[in-house]
Amino acid sequence: MTDRARGVLPCALAVAALVAGLALTVTGGGTLADRSRLPGWYVLDAALFAFALLLLRRVADRHVAPLVVVGSILVAGTGLLAPPRTSDDAYRYVWDGRVQAAGVSPYAHTPDDPALSWLRDPGLFPDGDGCSAWDERRTAAGDCTRINRPAVHTVYPPVAEAWFLAEHPFGGGVRGVQVGGALLAVAATGVLLAVGGRSRRAALWGWCPAVALWAVNDAHADTLGALLMVAGLGCAARRRTGAGGALLGAAAAAKLLPALALPGALSGLSARRPTRNDVLLATTALGTFAAAYLPYVVLSGAGVLGYLPGYLREEGYEQGRLERFGLLRVVLPDPWTPWAAALVLAAVVLRVLRHGDPARPWRGALLVTGTALLLVAPSYPWYGLLVVALVALDGRWEWLAVPAAGQVLYLTGGEDAQRAAYGAALLWVLAVPLVRGRLRGGARRAMAGAVPETTNP
Repeated sequence: MTDRARGVLPCALAVAALVAGLALTVTGGGTLADRSRLPGWYVLDAALFAFALLLLRRVADRHVAPLVVVGSILVAGTGLLAPPRTSDDAYRYVWDGRVQAAGVSPYAHTPDDPALSWLRDPGLFPDGDGCSAWDERRTAAGDCTRINRPAVHTVYPPVAEAWFLAEHPFGGGVRGVQVGGALLAVAATGVLLAVGGRSRRAALWGWCPAVALWAVNDAHADTLGALLMVAGLGCAARRRTGAGGALLGAAAAAKLLPALALPGALSGLSARRPTRNDVLLATTALGTFAAAYLPYVVLSGAGVLGYLPGYLREEGYEQGRLERFGLLRVVLPDPWTPWAAALVLAAVVLRVLRHGDPARPWRGALLVTGTALLLVAPSYPWYGLLVVALVALDGRWEWLAVPAAGQVLYLTGGEDAQRAAYGAALLWVLAVPLVRGRLRGGARRAMAGAVPETTNP
């Protein structure tokens, strides 16, 4: 038995330890109502994840893909062991799916609208339990509900809404939405294995604790966007531009943020004469995005924007009451920070369009997406699922610090935590490539020095 073959068992045991840690985290690690235990469990899960990845390097190539897939299934399965623990978004997904199944536009009514009271059930509108759980609140009429922001219209784009409708027949409750998240997560692992070319990198997604917690247990729709984005970039890399553009447009119509991957799909565009494929990809992406909205625009008109403008105000992105852009606000006055963020992001996009590698569009997509999150500094870590998926394609694991910063901010809150968490992530993203370059340079010099000199006869 070779050393690489012997490496399967230690790696499998490490994955089993990771799965056990995640299972304990999900079933007993705390909730938002009791978050004091969450950081310790998250640190343990991250350490087990890193250890499993290190051991995977010793596994023979032929064993890697099966090990990654089995591990991905087990990691995703841990998220199904309990109801959502740190987010109540899944209950809104259930409601939006139920409303659509009843033939009503999800953008037409708020959940507390009496016109839809006939769709209520104890799963979403519990009765008689005191309405005191962390994921319960009172509506304006005094009813108890698990749906967040029950007095506002939905904020989710149309492809996400179509997914919620597709999930509705499978139980019509939060467990069905979690199962849908698990299916998406494992499917993304499969696509990463098919697209990336290096099967070990797929474990950066498939075994990532964030996938179990955010994609499955909390069942965030960002997972759908990540899956479509990865598939779209894979098609773009293989010059299947029509399919790539359609998938990227659908990804943006699932959660908006995947639109940041489009410059990566057009890597190197400004350094060459635009081709028919470039035009096809861009127009197909925009056309798919517009077509996804069309049926809902017909039904609801401008109501398809839902709570998006209010959400941006609520999250502190509005001039006059900025709470985001924490790193830029250290050095710039508040009124300047949104414009400065836009300029920095535009510069990064131009760099990708000028110098990006068309054969690896995910590299530019990761740079643009990661930079955008560092600039904006969101408090919701699951936005970073896009970064996790792109890291699994590109291999630059240092960018995982960005979703980790979002997790720290989500648990602690406050402007100081925002600056500290995202500042540390920025330093990590900048420092690791420098260290990596020095190590590689040293290795090359050592190899050159080890080559024996030849003498003339």
